[in-house]
Amino acid sequence: MAINQEGSCVSADIETGLPPAAALFHSLADETRLRIVQRLARGEARVVDLTGELGLAQSTVSKHLACLRDCGLIDYRAEGRQSFYALTRPELMDLLASAEQLLAATGHAVALCPTYGSPATTNAAATAVTGDVIEATGEQR
Repeated sequence: MAINQEGSCVSADIETGLPPAAALFHSLADETRLRIVQRLARGEARVVDLTGELGLAQSTVSKHLACLRDCGLIDYRAEGRQSFYALTRPELMDLLASAEQLLAATGHAVALCPTYGSPATTNAAATAVTGDVIEATGEQR
């Protein structure tokens, strides 16, 4: 282990890979991209399959597929005029499974984060954590 410039303890591998690690987590920080990854974990799919299953516009799906492809997390194979998208790294699902375990262990406390939690998520999480009823206005009853 090494101490980084901020004074926290990190492994040397992580320290040298912080920019790529940040890019990886940034690429997964979008709900639509996570939904696409979850769908592709079940098998390859075409853009038309993803638009229908996820209820999204073709342009939206294509934009997110391009992002995931640029990050090396997915790729496609062409068959005639169709492209079939698939995960390139099955380890990605291990990472997401670990994230689910971490969220369960912390009671999804990250949803309460004032920076990254959404107001709806924050209110729902606060209700779950405190047992109080919080209305859409955010006021306690």
